[in-house]
Amino acid sequence: MVDLPPKPATRPDKVSLWKYFRLFRKDILSAQPARLYRAWMAEFRTPFFRSYMCNDPELIDLVLKGRPDDFPKSDRVREGLFPLLGNSVFITNGDVWKRQRRIIDPAFEGGRLRDTFPAMWDAGVAAVERLDTMVDQGPVEIEAETSHAAADVIFRTLFSIPIEHEVAGAVFSTFREHQHAQPVVNLGALLPLPKWMPRFHSRKTRETAQKIRGLIQQLTAARMAEIKAGTAPDDLATKIMTTEDPLTGDVFDTDEMVDQVAIFFLAGHETSASALAWALYLLARYPEWQEKLADEAKEVMDPGKIYFSAVSKLRVSRDVFREAMRLYTPVPMMVREAACPEQFRGREVPKGSQIVLSPWHLHRHERMWERPDEFDPARFQTENGKECLRKAYMPFSSGQRVCPGSAFAMIEGPLILSLLVRAFRFDVVAGQEPVPQAHLTVRARDGILLQISRR
Repeated sequence: MVDLPPKPATRPDKVSLWKYFRLFRKDILSAQPARLYRAWMAEFRTPFFRSYMCNDPELIDLVLKGRPDDFPKSDRVREGLFPLLGNSVFITNGDVWKRQRRIIDPAFEGGRLRDTFPAMWDAGVAAVERLDTMVDQGPVEIEAETSHAAADVIFRTLFSIPIEHEVAGAVFSTFREHQHAQPVVNLGALLPLPKWMPRFHSRKTRETAQKIRGLIQQLTAARMAEIKAGTAPDDLATKIMTTEDPLTGDVFDTDEMVDQVAIFFLAGHETSASALAWALYLLARYPEWQEKLADEAKEVMDPGKIYFSAVSKLRVSRDVFREAMRLYTPVPMMVREAACPEQFRGREVPKGSQIVLSPWHLHRHERMWERPDEFDPARFQTENGKECLRKAYMPFSSGQRVCPGSAFAMIEGPLILSLLVRAFRFDVVAGQEPVPQAHLTVRARDGILLQISRR
């Protein structure tokens, strides 16, 4: 019998609307029926809105690539995230979003990634040093450690400060509080509430979001002063804050930059932390792959400092990280809205309908992937794996709204994974199988416990 990694339970095919809302609020993944792993499209009707989940690659291409302006991000995505993200590039639409991307995208071009690599390396080395103090000290909650490492990468590459910096550390600790305070979905995301009605965010959600934004405001204001004085370091924050919109000549002011840094922290830290934690768990569960990765890391990485060009040689690490994001994609669902009436697969889709794209179901789709629930990094070297990479794999979205930091993440993830597995052996803890659950990203319900020993 094949040893399958954990997967959320599914709900019965038919449940009451009230029960569905309760399940959805608790965990998006287990609120869905099993048939979605085979369906090309599914319709969900409520008295308030219609929702259409699309797994058909042709429909996904239409929404994300063919006519993306006709399928803007749903305002309901904004409802739960607005306290923290404001008007960041993650939730804006139209001309505002296009202006933001014109300013942000140059910071993540190939040459800039080479420039940020030393900071990534330093964050990875620091993560090894932190974990070294935990060797043979009993089970380690690995999600907390990958969160620490990913946050360190963000602050080093964005503001040239380590996680130990007072403000950086305060942002990180407050964000952990925000994660626990923020529900999976806000009531306003489920019901079409009028704009004048107050949104029902918890007091803790509002307080932690306000504190995080205040701390980011300190960092951006200080950087703006350094830019004006000509003393700013050449990092991502400086690049983004000094890049002019090629159409208007505008740059981000301090307030706008706060919104963008908030999403860099959420998208760049939270998603990488989730993917790294699941990758380490999978390596612990399947030790033969852990040894392959460790052997590669020892061969490619010299004891001093790895060269940027060597990252391309971390092929096993890249495939392991890619497979971890397939099985436990950090962002499980994306919601668009039909700006005009449509027809999908012979069904009428009214204007205003919610169009749900689910990487979680797409990455495990039984009609596309061979052995979809198995962990097999080697699948990406097969014909089926290569085809599915093109048609059924989108951990960073796709089209014009693809995550601007996708290339950044695909360097950061394999690099840190290789540094950690080169130094340590990770083993599962008996009786402690993690349960995947969607919070802001796909995390384990009670964390992921691993034993760590030195190699």
